[in-house]
Amino acid sequence: MSKQVVVIGSGFGGIASALRARKMGFDVTLVERLQQLGGRAQTFQQQGFIFDAGPTVITAPFLFEELFELFDRNIVDYIEMMPVTPWYRYEFNDGSHLNYGGSVDDTLAEIRRINPEDAEGYKKLLAHSEKIFNVGFTQLAHVPFNSLWFMLKQVPALIRLRCYRTVWQFTKSYLKDDRLRRAFSIQPLLVGGNPFSTTSIYSLIHYLERRWGVHYPRGGTGALVQALGKLMTEVGIKVHFETEVKGIQIEADSVTGITLADGSSLPADIVICNGDPAHTYKNLIAERLRKKWTDRRIDRLKYSMGLYVLYFGTRKKYEDVEHHTIVFGDEYQALLQRIFDGEKAGDDLSLYLHRPTATDPNLAPEGKDTFYVLAPVPNLQRRDWDEVKAQVKERVLDILEERILPDLRENLEVCFDFDPKDFQAQYQSQWGAGFSIAPIFSQSAFFRFHNRAEDFANLYFVGAGTHPGAGVPGVLSSAKVVENLLLQDHPDVKDKK
Repeated sequence: MSKQVVVIGSGFGGIASALRARKMGFDVTLVERLQQLGGRAQTFQQQGFIFDAGPTVITAPFLFEELFELFDRNIVDYIEMMPVTPWYRYEFNDGSHLNYGGSVDDTLAEIRRINPEDAEGYKKLLAHSEKIFNVGFTQLAHVPFNSLWFMLKQVPALIRLRCYRTVWQFTKSYLKDDRLRRAFSIQPLLVGGNPFSTTSIYSLIHYLERRWGVHYPRGGTGALVQALGKLMTEVGIKVHFETEVKGIQIEADSVTGITLADGSSLPADIVICNGDPAHTYKNLIAERLRKKWTDRRIDRLKYSMGLYVLYFGTRKKYEDVEHHTIVFGDEYQALLQRIFDGEKAGDDLSLYLHRPTATDPNLAPEGKDTFYVLAPVPNLQRRDWDEVKAQVKERVLDILEERILPDLRENLEVCFDFDPKDFQAQYQSQWGAGFSIAPIFSQSAFFRFHNRAEDFANLYFVGAGTHPGAGVPGVLSSAKVVENLLLQDHPDVKDKK
């Protein structure tokens, strides 16, 4: 009989690991506590408007293509991935803007329009980013970091690439214009990190975007999730919705199954958890069994910022607004410092605005637009969220109305939000953090939650909180890490792979 694999959670990491385990010949069951697949990539629908709940930027699309190719299928028969151009529009506080994306020449032309002196600097930045990418992504993103010795062997190459610098220091060394420094240092925020404290290994994102571009699935990110769900059904993966896990069963330091909220049990030879590792260890495994990840150690970790997300549909179309827009406030370092230090964010916010109808008009009723806007805010370790939430909402609307979407309030047809408390309740994220633990050096690679649990046999982790980290390429790569670990731990399946 095939060994039984249970996957907890159906985010991209959970889906990818379920498919990879199934290809290896395991009997796979996926349990999801919500009513639909996707985890943070679920969708919301109201009055004909379709909203992506979370991920909206698809880079490295080959990682999705691989999942279909495992079963001799072609992704184009399931979903259309559409290139987005420009990738981002940056709106600066002085009224200037930068359209980023397309060819290198396109980007250089935009940079010269902002500050001609920085064109050569950008070329050098991109070349350095490619070198970091060739090590940090190509060589290391899919391999386990369960050994300190393995991590130490990587240090010389990373030192040669000067990855000990922060992302801000990396960017500042190549660009002189403060606006361009901001635009080309925000990448860590996409994975929950502060550019002023996150190691510059995350500067590989520049080349990652350049290598494959930025894409968006026709029908929204939810349509991509549905395509993956169809594939799971076709290959025999069992999926249970509205099934909450209350415990991971351990006997003699080995996983034997999971306990569900209704008191029933689901036996398993292997458990792969796509939930937040901090929440999983603290709530699903008794502390007396945990030698490595005690409650005290988990509480001392540094967590990513929280996210305030406002979803809205408008009665009119804003034709001149791009698919992805970054709106910078006056402050940059001071704002991020306040957020990551758990202080009040204040009124001078920076925002990410998503208008998917720029690429796929069918996500809104005819003549209307679908949006969401995201504001980084402190996580729930700051305990006054209920007091400031209304203020944050109004300030977000003020900024959008003043700078991007004139007459927004009078054109709102649908409007609702999702905040750190929702992240905590819906996604069981520790402290309502948007991206699990922060990607600082002391919480990266070997120092991050391991993909294979240290104290328990046959328990594995995928997703934002484990190696290689948050972001869609990161969580999909974490499933490849677990696949490699399963091949190590269960050599009998190699012939089936």
